[in-house]
Amino acid sequence: MSHHIIEARMEHLQALCTIDQEVIGDSSRAEEIQQAIKEKRCLLYLSADTIAGFLLFSNDFFGYSFISLVIVKPSERRKGIASALMTAYIQMAKTAKVFSSTNQSNRRMHQLFHNLGFVKSGFIDNLDEGDPEIIYMKQASPQT
Repeated sequence: MSHHIIEARMEHLQALCTIDQEVIGDSSRAEEIQQAIKEKRCLLYLSADTIAGFLLFSNDFFGYSFISLVIVKPSERRKGIASALMTAYIQMAKTAKVFSSTNQSNRRMHQLFHNLGFVKSGFIDNLDEGDPEIIYMKQASPQT
């Protein structure tokens, strides 16, 4: 199966928003996705000319790189797409550490962090009531 990871462009916005809406049930993140594309902070996974998933990142988490969102189309899950997106971002990250987070209840994401060599780095209460946000970190090789 042929695939590649590219930087998202504005022409991809509607497809990314459609995938996000399929996953979370609403279009509340459309503006966030659009802004990330404009700022070149969005990677997407193309599989046979279809967008199978995407990743949003920032570089302002206490001065470190941060993966803020990884979304994979439900029909494309369990195929290594999230791993591929995260690995591609870690390789291009501009800081020596990459952070990310997930809710305590998101078991699949905890397993993915473990598989990719992330370590727990703390938690934040009071974001989602009764479901703390667990912060993870991975040592990366910063690009110069």
